Amino acid sequence: MNFRVGAVSYLNTKPLIYQLDNVLPTAELSLDLPSRLAEQLHAGLLDVALIPSIELFRAPTSDLTILSDACIACRGPVWSVQLLFRTAPSAVRTLALDEGSRTSAALAQILLDMRYGIRPKLLPLPIGAQAEHVQADAVLVIGDRALRGWGNEFREVWDLGDQWCRATELPFVFAMWVARPTDCQSELAAGLEAARDAGLAAAEDLAQAHAAQYGLSPAACLDYFRKFLHFKLGVQELRGLELFYRRAVQCGLAPAGLDHLIMQATP
Repeated sequence: MNFRVGAVSYLNTKPLIYQLDNVLPTAELSLDLPSRLAEQLHAGLLDVALIPSIELFRAPTSDLTILSDACIACRGPVWSVQLLFRTAPSAVRTLALDEGSRTSAALAQILLDMRYGIRPKLLPLPIGAQAEHVQADAVLVIGDRALRGWGNEFREVWDLGDQWCRATELPFVFAMWVARPTDCQSELAAGLEAARDAGLAAAEDLAQAHAAQYGLSPAACLDYFRKFLHFKLGVQELRGLELFYRRAVQCGLAPAGLDHLIMQATP
């Protein structure tokens, strides 16, 4: 059968999909923003999607499952998820959130609550808008536009992967393959994991092919794939995901009672 597969249209997804058509020829791949992928999966337009972690807990149905141990995670700085401050972090009253984000938006709010007990007013950062032009105390930028340098334009910059890992001593999972019910889940999971392994084996080729497009050197792009990102959902990643979920519930960002969705995942 053909699998309708949705993936994130950012640099960080390249190792997960680079060889997908070779290892899973029946996959029909579409690329979009993470927030839109979640909506398409919930609507039944996709069979499996690389969706933001928070969306697993916001699904209108409870039949979605974490399908594969392929994911986008970090065990320290992630580089492509940054919170930019115009004020001292403890003084933030307004927070502009990248409209392409869901999990990173939740993470920014959770970290501000964990560190300072503050819950700022939320403002939009439209896709395509420049962070410098948004009048907010803090601005969240994710994905490709976060890979640039900010110089002295902001008072302080947080790498949210680094902030989470330092605060919790656990990895952070930004996105994972989540599927609707299918009779071929084992075949699909195996294909996604094989694609991940093949993509990581070809990381140098990927860096050479894509670096210039994102304003990076091949060496910096390779570091992004190998040093900043982590692509396997293991025991520690699941522990980090569980803690993220509990914190999201405490902040009113996710409904309670869905821990079983994480417990069902097998690393």
